[in-house]
Amino acid sequence: MAIRVHTLAKELSVKSKAILDKCQAEGLDIKNHMSILSAGLEATIREWFSEGDHATTQETADRVDLEKVKEKPRRRKKKPESPEDESAEAGEEPEADVFEESDAVTVEASAAEEAPAAEVEAAPTEAAEAEAPADPEAAVEVEAEAAPAEEAPAAEAEPIEASAEAVEAEAPAEAAPVAEAEPEKPREPVKPVGQAHVPAPAVLQGPRVVRMDKPEVVRRPGPARQGPPRPPSSSGGPVETSLPSTGRGPRRPGRAGEAPAEDEAAKKKAKSRFHPRRGRVGDAVEQIREWRDKDLLERSQRLAAAADHPQMVRKTETRKVGGRQREAKPTKIQVTDPMILKDFCAATGLPFNRLFPKLMELGLPATINQAITGEQAEMLALAFELEVEVVRQKSRYEELVYQFEQRERTNVKPRPPIVTFLGHVDHGKTSLLDRLRHARVAQGEAGGITQHIGAYRYEHDGRAVVFLDTPGHEAFTALRARGAQMTDIVVLVVAADDGVMPQTVEAISHAKAAEVPIVVALNKVDLPNADFNRIYGQLAEHQLAPSEWGGETDVIKTSAVTGEGMDSLIEHLYTLSELLDLKADPDGPAAGVVIEARQDLTRGPVADVMIREGTLKVGDVIAAGRGFGRVRAIFNDLGKSIQSAGPATPVEILGLDEVPDAGEHFYGVADLQTAKGIAEEKRQEDQQNTWMTRPKVTLENIFQQVEAGQVKQLNIIVRADAQGSVDVLRTKLEELSTDEVHVRILHVGTGGITEGDVLLAEASEAIVIGFGVVADDAARGKAHELDVQIKTYTVIYHLIEEISQAIEGLLEPTYQQTVKGRATIKEVFKVSRVGTIAGCLVNDGQIERSAKIRVIRQNVIVREDASLESLKRFKDDVREVRQGLECGMKIAGFDDLKEGDVIEAYEMVEVARKLQSAGSS
Repeated sequence: MAIRVHTLAKELSVKSKAILDKCQAEGLDIKNHMSILSAGLEATIREWFSEGDHATTQETADRVDLEKVKEKPRRRKKKPESPEDESAEAGEEPEADVFEESDAVTVEASAAEEAPAAEVEAAPTEAAEAEAPADPEAAVEVEAEAAPAEEAPAAEAEPIEASAEAVEAEAPAEAAPVAEAEPEKPREPVKPVGQAHVPAPAVLQGPRVVRMDKPEVVRRPGPARQGPPRPPSSSGGPVETSLPSTGRGPRRPGRAGEAPAEDEAAKKKAKSRFHPRRGRVGDAVEQIREWRDKDLLERSQRLAAAADHPQMVRKTETRKVGGRQREAKPTKIQVTDPMILKDFCAATGLPFNRLFPKLMELGLPATINQAITGEQAEMLALAFELEVEVVRQKSRYEELVYQFEQRERTNVKPRPPIVTFLGHVDHGKTSLLDRLRHARVAQGEAGGITQHIGAYRYEHDGRAVVFLDTPGHEAFTALRARGAQMTDIVVLVVAADDGVMPQTVEAISHAKAAEVPIVVALNKVDLPNADFNRIYGQLAEHQLAPSEWGGETDVIKTSAVTGEGMDSLIEHLYTLSELLDLKADPDGPAAGVVIEARQDLTRGPVADVMIREGTLKVGDVIAAGRGFGRVRAIFNDLGKSIQSAGPATPVEILGLDEVPDAGEHFYGVADLQTAKGIAEEKRQEDQQNTWMTRPKVTLENIFQQVEAGQVKQLNIIVRADAQGSVDVLRTKLEELSTDEVHVRILHVGTGGITEGDVLLAEASEAIVIGFGVVADDAARGKAHELDVQIKTYTVIYHLIEEISQAIEGLLEPTYQQTVKGRATIKEVFKVSRVGTIAGCLVNDGQIERSAKIRVIRQNVIVREDASLESLKRFKDDVREVRQGLECGMKIAGFDDLKEGDVIEAYEMVEVARKLQSAGSS
């Protein structure tokens, strides 16, 4: 059975974010915490986050008290008086090699390695006998472990100096307190979130020495080792401490002279491990520190990823040049958008004096405290061959959205489906809803068409469905797209007598873009001219093959007049909603979408919202785009006042300080201060976008306008009853602009026309348009006084048509040539002091005295745009000569006439331009 991400996270006791990060790291397309997981993927995630997979990622070794096991200062004794004492001194040397190799070495091993040292003493002192371990089993165990340890060829061994045996006497005395140390109990490992690849257990035990090769002797200059001098040997030579024998078991005192070659190898190894500052175990300490640092770095990165607070660790390569370390510049840096130049210098490691010439070259801000954008930072970094990653800082609104997405849903319950009706205008969407709700909404709408988004809740047999009714007119594309985005199921209404129309195709595209299931309601099946097969074919052309044809799209035949198919439609929606498994958490603050918003004269800003999650109560503080406030009242779709509303409930709320944009998301917040900060950020962002999109005036484009002629402009102030209508009108009116006439929207708003709108229109020579609203008395009086035109509309058809006509009136007209008649020259007469006279026969139409004349010779125009100086019929001047008659014509300023030429009379007719022709030109 499929399961959602947040449900699985709750079962595994991890955060949803952890599962999402893990899936994204593995290349799985899991979008959010509400995504549905398949059975196989669920099993995989359970394996990732099971108990056994992550316990091995923690430190399993016992903690060791470094103060107890660290090397103790060597105590030098006086010259021994007997050979037994000399052999005892030589036994101290293994202490240097028994130094802990890692932080994970156990205390028992340290005690066991030192136990055999007590057995090699011939005549121990009384104090040493009291402290030496007497457990023979420990000695046997260490001998067994030391067998594969350091082994050197017997041929190279040399006898150990007798004086070195005296050093060994100190080993049992120092090993006793170490053996008494009790290891601490291991800490309970913290189970982090899953990783892309679970690493092997990080047990810091160091490498096990299998054999000891001869290391390279590297000596560093340093101060001489301070401390008491070593006692001289019995032979008078210098005393040299050496590594213990690498044979099986500890060396006995009586075997000192049996292997002379072994002693020389031990001396060389002791010298190679000698450090002037740290002693002979300096190399081991350096190796231990390297392992520890690597492990701490890996552990910090692991824990940072588990806590979802990644730390930026910058690794810089070091190069050794000329005996000193040089730090290389980072090749990739992170910059914010925007970013102060001072911070940019700190992130890149470049001084400002190096950046300054490049800033001047690129034309960027040239002071260290000025800000640059992310794109400018990329340009600057590219100039220095650096790779940058622009990280945009999250706003308060984005942080709020992130908190709502990540909050834990503890009381998830099924919710009603949200169904949106889409389709062409006048196909019966609102009529179907009226039939379901037993209402008459369509009759009360202007022009009989829907011009707003309506939301209704329908309940039947204890089950509920929320319906959204969207406009079908072509101007309301944005409203249809918004309705498709906030829905769960789309009902595509198609009239049986009309078929698939342009807005039907557009609705199909919106539904597919929203990735929601589509149910086709074939309406008006009661009409006699319904052709089902034709409509099925049209639906199949748009990838909506009907189920009757073997497709996957359900087509339900309905009639809003007779009620046919209404029960089948409701049952189908119920079944589909159960398959979608729609759920929401009614607990916690509310979140939803603004369906529509408007300015009411008596109640102030009013917003129609759809609650998607949580519960909205009277008194809650919400932030909705540019608006915020405390909810003063809540009304359901029937207009009744209620105190709270749960998920999938359309309500009308009061209390916002400003009308929000339709389609904005709203969220419940803790206090008014937080909501105000979010709204202020949104307002500043909108203002910045407005200034960025506003065309800039420069000298160049001013001269271009002067050369091309003055561009005409139509200024308009728009007032509407709802915010959604305002957006639609703004878009449609701006689309009417042409190259010659520019439509400029000076101001838009919701609510009635005010006196301020009239004053603004008078100052800017604009007209005021009201859609669904009227002007108050003060505004009408001021408009009459200032001669400002106010036009009000209730149907968007009429508004667009009249504005189009007004724009067409500002367009320059076009001229077309209309041929009036044609005449052929039969004979040419030349009259002194008059010029050339053409004797003509009118072949077609009529020749008028006021017409324009064109002379054509062998189908080539030899004279254009000429006029008649005289037109005579016999000796009389006439105004026109009809077809079949002869006449004499004198063309003004043109005497190059020949027999056979054709004289064509035409006139220029002025034709008013339409917006379609203006837009195409």
